[in-house]
Amino acid sequence: MASISNRTVAAQSFVSGPLQMPKITQFKIGICQLKVTTEKSGNIFKARNMVVQAAAEQGASLILLPEMWNCPYSTDMFAKFSEDFNDIESAPSLLMLSEVASSFGVTIIGGSIPENDAGQLYNTCCVFGPNGELMAKHRKIHLFDMGKPLPGEVQFKESDNISAGEKPTVVDTDFGCIGIGICHDIRFPELAMSYSARGAHLICYPGAFNMSTGAALWELEQRTRAVDNQLYVASCSPSRDSASSYMIWGHSTVVGPMGEIIATTGHEESVLIAEIDYAAIQRTRESLALESHRRKDIYQFIDLLRESSNS
Repeated sequence: MASISNRTVAAQSFVSGPLQMPKITQFKIGICQLKVTTEKSGNIFKARNMVVQAAAEQGASLILLPEMWNCPYSTDMFAKFSEDFNDIESAPSLLMLSEVASSFGVTIIGGSIPENDAGQLYNTCCVFGPNGELMAKHRKIHLFDMGKPLPGEVQFKESDNISAGEKPTVVDTDFGCIGIGICHDIRFPELAMSYSARGAHLICYPGAFNMSTGAALWELEQRTRAVDNQLYVASCSPSRDSASSYMIWGHSTVVGPMGEIIATTGHEESVLIAEIDYAAIQRTRESLALESHRRKDIYQFIDLLRESSNS
């Protein structure tokens, strides 16, 4: 578990040419929408069982967990449930993900858990390969600060406890180039555009939308990110009856490159299995070649991270 390969290579404009196909183009993705409690060890045990169910019983090769799956999504809980990623032996959530990935030969997009790095807390997603190695980690870039609550909602300000990540994350796997976002990251189309520019086939968003934002935006945002970038989008939420400072929407979903819903859950605890076939991306882009339609004489996509790194 020593090597981490966050590929934050930026692009100054959208990538032209045919989509680069990965080693595996057809596979099952498992989405583990689990109930999160106030007992950390119980959450880890349940998460492992659901990963095993998805992999061993239902044939999933790529598995996605929810945002804050080892911890109630409450700002007063983050520090208590956090783990130091620099000391793997003291990080039981990461040890479990590494062990189960290796035992069953699957790739795991590990949802997110609170990361403690030298006293700073982050909302962090780890990606483990089929050999149990930590391939990448993504710190949530856009923190969810709700201003004046909507009627019936509670006040929530993630930035009171969590520090924001500063890098987008794309990881090369046997199942293609995968971009990672966490919950509120999905609201920002620029991040998804940057992942598309870097050759992403799939963007995974562990998230925990609440009842009001979930009903209004959860499915809409996923379908929009998918259809605008002509790729797959997968999300994973905790179940609604999870312990939390507000009620969670649920409805984990897999969306295809035409914005079509391939599979979705309700709000209850469940394992969702969906078939992914990257040939659908090729068909979509050949049918409607957005890349060749872009008016680069009028506008351009520019990644400032590349600009600043070259200066």
